Amino acid sequence: MKSRNNGSFRVRTGAIDTSITGFVSLIGAGPGDPELLTVRAAARLREADLVLYDALAGREALGLAPRARWFYVGKRAGRRSIAQESIERLMIRAAQRGERVVRLKCGDPFVLGRGGEEALALARAGVPYEVVPGVTSAVAAPALAGIPVTHRGVSAGFVVVSGHAKSAYEPLLSSVAPGSATVVVLMGLANRADIAAELLARGWPRQTPAAIVLGASRSTSANWIGTLSTLPGCSLPDDRPESAGVLVIGAVVLLAGAITAIPQERRSAPAA
Repeated sequence: MKSRNNGSFRVRTGAIDTSITGFVSLIGAGPGDPELLTVRAAARLREADLVLYDALAGREALGLAPRARWFYVGKRAGRRSIAQESIERLMIRAAQRGERVVRLKCGDPFVLGRGGEEALALARAGVPYEVVPGVTSAVAAPALAGIPVTHRGVSAGFVVVSGHAKSAYEPLLSSVAPGSATVVVLMGLANRADIAAELLARGWPRQTPAAIVLGASRSTSANWIGTLSTLPGCSLPDDRPESAGVLVIGAVVLLAGAITAIPQERRSAPAA
C-alpha cells in the first residue's frame, strides 16, 4: 500500500497485487490472557489458515483458531530464533498461496513489536493486510498490578522504552527529568541494574518507587515493589529466572497497594 500527501492529511492509495487472494492480519494479542483480545482479533483467529505467533502471545488462544496451523516464530533473549526476514517471507508466501494469515504478537504490534517492519514488507510485496491493535503490555501489565501509568496529581504522562540494550534506552532516559513522567521499560529485566544506575546518575531520588510485573494476566503472575535503589538487587522467582516482565518507575507505583486491595472477583464476562 502507498500513501500520498493531500493537503494536511495522508491518504492511502491502493498498490495491492490483485493476483494475491490471501490476506494477513497483524494482531496484537495483549498481555497474554485470550479474554483480553479484541473482538476483531478473535474473529480473525477463527478464520485463519496459518497463525505465526510470538513467545509471549500465548498458546491459550489456540482454541480460538481451530482450523489453523500454528507456527512458533518467537524471539527470546539469549536463545536461537528465526530471523525477522524469514518471518516476513513466511507471511508473504502464505498469502500468495491464498491463505488467511494471522501474525499474533504480544501486546500491540506497533509498540516495540517490529509490526511496522512487517507491515512495510507486506506493502512492498503487494500483499493485502490489516493491523489489529492490541492492549500494549506497557499499559496492561502495570494496570493488572494495580498501577496506573498516569494519575491526576501524581503523573501526567509516561514514557515507554525498550530495555534490551543500552543504546536503546540511554538516549530516552537521559532526556526525562527526574520524576517528570512514569517510566515503563519493556524487555529490560536483564538490564535493570544499569537502567536504575542511569536514572540515579540523572538525579532521580534513590527512594523513587519502582515495580516489576511478571507474567501479567496469567495465573502465574508475580509482582515486586521496591525503590530505584533496591531494583538492581531484586531477585526474580527461582522457577522463572528468565521471565518476561515490565519495569515501572515512578510515584504511581505507590498506588498499587490501595488499588489491588479492592476485591476483583469477576474474571470473565457474565453468560449471555
